[in-house]
Amino acid sequence: MKRNRFLKLLSASSVSTTLGSGVAKANYLSETVAPKKVLMKVGCQSGGTTTENLEFKARHGVYNIDGGAPKTIPGKGWDLDDSLKKKEACEKYGISLDAYHFPLASSGIDKAEYPNIMLGKSPERDWEIEILQQMIQVAGKTGIKVLNYNTTILPVLRTGKVTDPKRGNASYSVWNYEEALKQNAPKTIAGDVSVDQLFERITYLLDRILPVAKEYKVKLANHIADPPTPAGFRGITRWNSPDVVAGIKRFAQLYDSPYHGFNFCIGSIAEGLKDPKNEIMPIIKWVGERNQIFNVHLRNIKGGWNNFQEVYPDNGDMNFLHVIRALRDVGFSGMVMPDHVPHHADSGSDLQAFSYCYGYIKALLQTVADEVS
Repeated sequence: MKRNRFLKLLSASSVSTTLGSGVAKANYLSETVAPKKVLMKVGCQSGGTTTENLEFKARHGVYNIDGGAPKTIPGKGWDLDDSLKKKEACEKYGISLDAYHFPLASSGIDKAEYPNIMLGKSPERDWEIEILQQMIQVAGKTGIKVLNYNTTILPVLRTGKVTDPKRGNASYSVWNYEEALKQNAPKTIAGDVSVDQLFERITYLLDRILPVAKEYKVKLANHIADPPTPAGFRGITRWNSPDVVAGIKRFAQLYDSPYHGFNFCIGSIAEGLKDPKNEIMPIIKWVGERNQIFNVHLRNIKGGWNNFQEVYPDNGDMNFLHVIRALRDVGFSGMVMPDHVPHHADSGSDLQAFSYCYGYIKALLQTVADEVS
C-alpha cells in the first residue's frame, strides 16, 4: 500500500515537472491541496424584483439575485426609496439582493444610455460619470455588494442560430467570424478605436468611480466584451481581444483594489480560447487568487475562438464540475448564475431553461461541498 502510494506521488510529480504547463500544474495542485469550504451560491440576474419573479426564484431555491436596477431620476441617478423597496420585497422571500446592473450595458455604443464614457467625449462623459457616482452611493446605502457593468463599444455579437434535435429542437445562438465578415456590418458611431484608446477611456472612468466604490464598499464587476474578436473588427479592437488572457490580465492589473474585478463570464472567456476545457482552468486560478472574481456567469459553449454555439451547461465542451471545483478552491464567495440560455418556440421555454440551469448549479455546489466534508 505504502509503496503504491509512493509510486503514484512520484509519477504525478514527474508528469508535472515534465509538462511544465500552467494547465498541468493547476490540475496537479487541485489534486494535492486540500479543497476549501464552498462559499458560493446559485444566483440570477433576470426577472427583477416583481412578486412573480421572486416567487419563481424561491420555488427553485435561488436566494441571491442581481435585481436589475432601481428607478432612475433623470439627470440625477437612482431613486434610493425605490432601491430600498426592492430590497424589502426580496427579504419577504428570504432572498438577498446582492447586485445591480450599472447602466453600462452590453447593447453597444449605438444604443448606450450613457455613450460618452466609451466615446471618450468630454465634458459630456464627466456629467455621465457624476450620475454613476450617485448610483454607487445608492447601491451602498441599500446594502448592494456588487455592481455589474460593461465597457464595450460593439454589442454582443452573434451570426445566427442552430437547432439541436437531440435536445428537443432547442435553439442555440451561434458566432462565426467568417460569416460575420460576409454580413459586412457597418462601424459604430465610435469609428475606429484602438485597444489603447479603450483602456484610456476605461481608466478615465474607473479613476473617478473606484474611490466612491471604496467609500461605499461596493465592488465593480466588469464583464468582458462578448465575444472576443480579431483586432479591428468593425473598427474596434476590444479590450479583451484578440488575446483574451492578456486582456483580462491587463484589466485586472489596472488597480490594486478589492473593489476592482470581474463579472466573470465563463462562456465569454471560453469564446476567446482555442481549447476552453483546459485553458479556462488556469485563468480561474490566476484571477481567483487575486480575489477579483466578484460574480460568475456559468455558460457553456461548443467550439471556441471565432466559432462557437451557446448550449446547455451539461452538453458543452467545458466540464462544469471541474470549473466549480476550481472556483471553490480559490475561495470564490459570490453568485454563480446562468445568463444566456437556449431557446425554443414553446411558451415559457426560457423559464424552463433557467429552471434546468438552477437545478444543475445547485447540484454542482452540493457535490463539491460534500467533497470537503
